[in-house]
Amino acid sequence: MATSKKVITREEWEKKLNDVKIRKEDMNRLVMNFLVTEGYVEAAEKFRKESGTDPDIDLATITDRMAVKKAVQAGNVEDAIEKVNDLNPEILDTNPQLFFHLQQQRLIELIRNGKVEEALEFAQEELAPRGEENQSFLEELEKTVALLAFEDVSNCPIGELLDVSQRLKTASEVNAAILTSQSHEKDPKLPSLLKMLIWAQNQLGEKAVYPRINDLSTAALEDPAV
Repeated sequence: MATSKKVITREEWEKKLNDVKIRKEDMNRLVMNFLVTEGYVEAAEKFRKESGTDPDIDLATITDRMAVKKAVQAGNVEDAIEKVNDLNPEILDTNPQLFFHLQQQRLIELIRNGKVEEALEFAQEELAPRGEENQSFLEELEKTVALLAFEDVSNCPIGELLDVSQRLKTASEVNAAILTSQSHEKDPKLPSLLKMLIWAQNQLGEKAVYPRINDLSTAALEDPAV
């Protein structure tokens, strides 16, 4: 037997929302966390001056981190590895998976540029030994080398390795590792809070009919259809 849901009017809901007190300082820290984690150094510096909110890391390190990320996104993996080691050599020394993925990206870039012999030599000398030690690495290496078997890689089953999304994936992994080495969260808090908001609304929606936020960009309350 179906049970009717409780109906909460806009007036009642807005009163409940207004009763929730959120400190401006907490909101400012949330914004600063997003700017720092995502690498918006100029915006973070401006926000620091306007709000008086201090970031939890040196803003100068953001510039260095973004230089690494941009190098990977541009396919300059050797440059990226050098920059990471300049920042903190322990990052790659203690993260074999990250180092393998950077080397894998180097291999992908060699294949992208048609340097077949150099790609094979690099795979054999730099990546094959790591594949012998780790089954997962070996499978990724075999998948990458298989690109050489296709004349038209754009239509091959593993062509996504040459897509820009692969560069972005590797760049994000490096970015997260650098943040972790700096004792900073690897992901900004704001997106997680928004996901939590959606989850909470869905949970409440199973028990009540109430005005909810459907467009996160405006945060406007929308009356339910009853």
